[in-house]
Amino acid sequence: MSDTFTRDDMKGFWAEWLEANREAERKGDWGGMADLYLEDATYGWMYTPDEHFMAVGREEIRKWALGTEMSGLEGWHYDYMATVMDEENAMIVGFWRQMAGILDENGQEYEIRGIGGSWFGLARDKTDGKIRIEWQRDWFDLGSTAHTFIQVAKSGKAPKPFLDRIAIPMMDMPGRVHYNELRSTLWPPPVAEGRYITQKPLGK
Repeated sequence: MSDTFTRDDMKGFWAEWLEANREAERKGDWGGMADLYLEDATYGWMYTPDEHFMAVGREEIRKWALGTEMSGLEGWHYDYMATVMDEENAMIVGFWRQMAGILDENGQEYEIRGIGGSWFGLARDKTDGKIRIEWQRDWFDLGSTAHTFIQVAKSGKAPKPFLDRIAIPMMDMPGRVHYNELRSTLWPPPVAEGRYITQKPLGK
């Protein structure tokens, strides 16, 4: 089973994570957040049933999930609207709102509508005893994301790095793979192994 933590343990880590998120947004560089992951952590999300992103290991997370995937998104911010903590199973779910930092013709900030979020599994790092992320899986509304990206691109206010980024074919970005090429499981590994099943399939 995963490590268990007190509520204060979880809150302490989460405060560190939120501040790292804000610091990354201030700098326009998210790479430093990789230090909050275990060396062998995994981080993935789904675009379509056959198109996925997966980074395996802290340095792939730094280079791809927090690097190439965030390129062109300087000025965007990801505000956590609500958080659910499960200290018994060492999990946190954070629900975030994705905002462009660019105003439309009505003075409203472009926003990717739809609920986005991240599901984290935490563990204690054996090298220094700190709590770090063992796995992360995200979800978001791909249709809404594409719609807002197009709106921003057409606004005449989009910076060139953003336009360059969205011009890259989706599956040409590093870390993006087809389902049968995933190097970690779609569901987080311990969940895929059945460690947390709360309702068995009908008839079993």
